Amino acid sequence: MPSSARRPVSNARDGCRRVPKLSVVIPAYNNAAVIEDTVVSILKQDYADYELIISDHSSTDRTMDVLQQFEHHPLVSLHTTTAGGGAQKNWRRVSDAASGEYIKLVCGDDVLYPGMLAAQVRALDAHPSAVAVSSRRDILDAHGVPIIRGRGLQGLAGVVCGVDAIRRTIRLGTNVFGEPVCVTLRRDALEQAGGWDGRFPYLIDMTSYSNPLLQGDLVALDQTLAGFRVTATQWSVALVNQQASQSKAYNRWFQAQVPDRISTADLWLGNRRAEVMALERRMFYSLFRSRLRPPVQEHGHG
Repeated sequence: MPSSARRPVSNARDGCRRVPKLSVVIPAYNNAAVIEDTVVSILKQDYADYELIISDHSSTDRTMDVLQQFEHHPLVSLHTTTAGGGAQKNWRRVSDAASGEYIKLVCGDDVLYPGMLAAQVRALDAHPSAVAVSSRRDILDAHGVPIIRGRGLQGLAGVVCGVDAIRRTIRLGTNVFGEPVCVTLRRDALEQAGGWDGRFPYLIDMTSYSNPLLQGDLVALDQTLAGFRVTATQWSVALVNQQASQSKAYNRWFQAQVPDRISTADLWLGNRRAEVMALERRMFYSLFRSRLRPPVQEHGHG
C-alpha cells in the first residue's frame, strides 16, 4: 500500500535512525479492552533492537484512545487506516510500514511472554537457511487465563525442512506453526512469497507461513513463549463452520505445489483429520463458551 495511504498519528522514529533488526506489527481492531496488555507485553521484552508499529483499522470502540498512552514511546509508531478489506488488507497495511529484517505480526489481543523476541531473533540469526521460527503458546480465555498450556509444533523441534513442516501440518489436519504471535519471519522471504495470503481466510496465517516455507527451513523452538487469546467475537470463531473446507483447500493447494514430497495419501489423511479438528473446535467453543466472552471495556481510560 502506498505510504500516502497511511495516516501516521505519531512516529517517534522520524529522522535518522538505523533500521531495526525486527519489526513487530499489530493490526488493531476493536481491542480496547485488552490491547494495553498486548503492547506492554512487547515493550517489557528483554530485547531492544525492534520497532513496534500499531495500526488501528477504524475501530468502533476506544482502541485508539487506549493506544494514545504509547504515542511518545521511542519504539512505538501509531497509525490509523480506513476500514475494509478484511484481515489480509489490514495485515498488509500495517506490514507496509515495517523496515526490519525480521517481521512479527501480533494480533491486538495476544501476549508475548518474557524472552520471546530475543529467543526468536537468536534462532533466525543462527540459522540462515530458515525463513521462519515458531514456538508453542498457551491458549487463553477472554480474560487471559490459560485453558490449554504449551500447545503447538506437534513434535517438530530444531531446524525442519519447510516442505516437511507443511507436510506435517497437512497430515495432522491442524496448524502446527501456531497463530501469528507464535511466529517470526524473514521479511524479505514473506514479501517475495507474496505477503500475507488470504485466499483461505480462516488460514491466512498458516498459508502465509507456508508460501515462504516452500523455499526455506523452519526453526521449531520447543518453548512456550506466548499466549493466544480466544474470544467469542473473533472472526476466526465466526468462520469455524468453514474450517474443514478451507483446510482441505489448503491441503490441495500445497500438495499441488510439491506433489513429489506430499502424496495423495497425505492429502486423504489430512482431509479426514481436518474434519475431526473442525468438530473438536466446535466442541471447544461450546464447552468454554462462558470463558470466551470478552471482558467489559472500562470507561474513563486515559
